Amino acid sequence: MTPSESAAHPLFASALEELGLGGLHSRVRRFPDATRTAAEAAAAIGCELSEICKSLIFAADGVPVLVLMDGASRVDVELVREALGAEKVTRAKADVVRETTGYAIGGVPPFGHRTKTRVLADRSLLEHEVVWAAAGNPHAVFPMEPKELVAHAGATLVDVRERTS
Repeated sequence: MTPSESAAHPLFASALEELGLGGLHSRVRRFPDATRTAAEAAAAIGCELSEICKSLIFAADGVPVLVLMDGASRVDVELVREALGAEKVTRAKADVVRETTGYAIGGVPPFGHRTKTRVLADRSLLEHEVVWAAAGNPHAVFPMEPKELVAHAGATLVDVRERTS
């Protein structure tokens, strides 16, 4: 787990520069094995599952929307639908995710996407001092203070976490 400037996906590395976050390159961690799931990422980093920030693409009435969720929780699609005022919300297919963001599922970062989309961030992310998110590929992650991450993503804070009974 060595920080490396080349660990981030080139599109994400460019986004960091454009956002004035070039110093973040040195904090990106690359893993020899893919960390496509939140559980794999948490195990590799050595953090709590809820300290992982998942970047999930949904389709709201056919329009892609990004939802940022803590790694220990699931998104309640009905709450996303209500938050967006949409008729129908579904999980986006892999080709839509790549076309919209420029990244493959398992490596989608919370910002630095190919196209601008609406972004919702679940408030659960704010329960941590630092969260870890994908750096554009399934082998790399970066740490960031949640409020800063939400701001750079241009996200609206919402409560869309699935409630467990």
